[in-house]
Amino acid sequence: MLKKPIETIMGLVVLLIAVLFLVFAYRVSDLQVVQGYTLTANFMKVGGLSIGSDVRINGIKVGTVTAQTLNNEDYTVDVSFSISSDIKLPTDSVVAIVSDGLMGDKFVKIMPGKANEFLKDGDRFHKTKDFKTLEDMVGEIIFMVTDGNEKNDK
Repeated sequence: MLKKPIETIMGLVVLLIAVLFLVFAYRVSDLQVVQGYTLTANFMKVGGLSIGSDVRINGIKVGTVTAQTLNNEDYTVDVSFSISSDIKLPTDSVVAIVSDGLMGDKFVKIMPGKANEFLKDGDRFHKTKDFKTLEDMVGEIIFMVTDGNEKNDK
């Protein structure tokens, strides 16, 4: 059974277009790891943050989470991330793990400080905020409401 050459050529064209689409989608989706200098932060809980998650400042991706390790002494989590080398972060910057909406992906949010000194490769953030689950936030609201009522009763 002989195939027509046009069918083979069309098959190759379809495969070429599929490969070009995948390359385009990879570049547009911003999945590649940001290359730069490495910083670390220590958290009590990371709430589903994963390796490859974004590191953002004001919603703009400036880095990528590269590692997570459990500290065997105090059972906290050391999170390492790569920050773009053109971003200079003050030493008093605050780093937090937040969610992209109620059910969205987790990412690291950096709130730059005002210090005149900047973090260097291998440095550690000293100010961190742990991830808060929906249950944590509801519990805080209930505590505030019930605590407020107790004060009014006295």
